[in-house]
Amino acid sequence: MKIHKHLLDAVVNCLKSSFGEGFYVDKVIAREIKQHPKWGSRDRKFFAETSYDMTRWWRRLWYALDREESCMDQDLYHLFAVYFTVKNIDLPDWQEWQGLDLLKAKKRYEEVSEPAIRASVPDWIYQLFLEQYADQTDLALEKMNEQADVVLRVNTLKISREKLHEVLSGEGLSTELVDKYPSAIRLVQRTNVFQTNAFKKGFFEVQDGASQTVAPLLDLKPKMRVVDACAGAGGKSLHIASLMENKGTLISLDIHEHKLLELKKRAKRAGVSIIDTRAIQSTKVIKRLHDSADRLLLDVPCSGLGVLRRNPDTKWKLQESRLKELCEIQLDILNRYSKMVKPGGKMLYATCSILKMENEDQVQKFLADHPEWSLEFQERHHPHVEGFDGFYAALLVRQ
Repeated sequence: MKIHKHLLDAVVNCLKSSFGEGFYVDKVIAREIKQHPKWGSRDRKFFAETSYDMTRWWRRLWYALDREESCMDQDLYHLFAVYFTVKNIDLPDWQEWQGLDLLKAKKRYEEVSEPAIRASVPDWIYQLFLEQYADQTDLALEKMNEQADVVLRVNTLKISREKLHEVLSGEGLSTELVDKYPSAIRLVQRTNVFQTNAFKKGFFEVQDGASQTVAPLLDLKPKMRVVDACAGAGGKSLHIASLMENKGTLISLDIHEHKLLELKKRAKRAGVSIIDTRAIQSTKVIKRLHDSADRLLLDVPCSGLGVLRRNPDTKWKLQESRLKELCEIQLDILNRYSKMVKPGGKMLYATCSILKMENEDQVQKFLADHPEWSLEFQERHHPHVEGFDGFYAALLVRQ
């Protein structure tokens, strides 16, 4: 592998923006790629994957280098040298890493015994995983440090999964159908699927396998009135619409209007016409919907500790105080938004967290204060078991 200086500089700038200035690495990567339209596919792949992987292994790499963490250019060049050394990739003879004892660094990287450093997570997050997974903790974190697969969800309003598989093959993409996930197709080799004609025609969305299990749990039928109350850019809203056969009413709510604007664009491409987007600008938006929904999806804000494979810098940016705030927000959303469900209706509470405090504990607190609700079922998804993101969902029924 040949390393180009301009790409190394781009990786260094990405890490500085993320760890020094607090930007999320996926946003920085997208910005850098947009600013360099002349980069080829190999350049983009090298830049993005190296930036993500160095973010994953940030703590362990600094331990190997035997230095305090830094965002100084020279220190980051040295960190890059350690990263490529532990990957067994030959480095060019550049002055940026002259004088480094890279064999010593590699030895420290491989022989680290402290479990939190070995898993490259903060101590307090390692403790949370330990409470959740016990003797499976190291296995769970090992899986969290792997690169996530690219999984597509077929838009059944336009095409079948088998036909999409054929269409993508015709565009030169190697894919495979995913067992037990009826709408999922996995890329065998990573590529930019957003440039395909199939994407432009609305034949699919990019959506992890675990995330694809959420909407079907709502037991949806055409002509229902459904509310997706934390819709974001609408990945699950689009899935709901396809399961409703684009018949009925789907109200997609979010506090961020720019995300709803993105949802409108995605809905148009997907051929979805039943979505009514509404920005939550006051409590009136929720009150006007009281006792009106057959189904309610609450995909609430959470720690994101189930999706570290695709958002590795979450573990560095999340603070214990923020986790406490998130738990308070989740319970508040449950208490207030559940009023939108009509008697006999159902509500699905979901997170992309693996923590009991954000999942089962929240549901139990809600049920204790709302005897008119009962738990129909709940389920979890674990990256080290299914190979997809960590997810939790609980279906509740209003009497």
